[in-house]
Amino acid sequence: MTKRHVPVDDGQLSLLDLIKESEELRRSTPSEGSMNIHSRFCHVLTQAIKDSGYSRFEIAGRMSHLLGIEITKFMIDSWTSESKEGHRIPAEYLPAFCSATESRESIQILSELGGMFCLPGPEALRAEIHKLSEEEKQIRIEKRKREQFLKEMEGRR
Repeated sequence: MTKRHVPVDDGQLSLLDLIKESEELRRSTPSEGSMNIHSRFCHVLTQAIKDSGYSRFEIAGRMSHLLGIEITKFMIDSWTSESKEGHRIPAEYLPAFCSATESRESIQILSELGGMFCLPGPEALRAEIHKLSEEEKQIRIEKRKREQFLKEMEGRR
């Protein structure tokens, strides 16, 4: 069985950074209205759809398959419309939406506001480990260069 290679994102926070950020959010006192994320959430859903490369019809089909109930393009349109106040994606549909769009952003927002953090799957952790290994390798190379330069400087005296 082949493993799917997950590209390493340089802008990705490390696991330690995520834990620190989560602790800071948990300790801070929320201000009035700070938990009202309707427009932010609509934007994240819309961005997940755009980034997925799938049409809204395809996402609806994938969600319908995963949930075993019919999800339509028009339902997705209403969930992502900021002007439709009463139309929100049900929380029990979020895992299917994340799977259909291949984006975890919506669940991450909810967990952050709840004072928790989401751990990425094994592939993301492997990617982070690979990123750290690459950084470690670069640091060793830079260290060798500096040691070599120091030897050359000391040899000239």
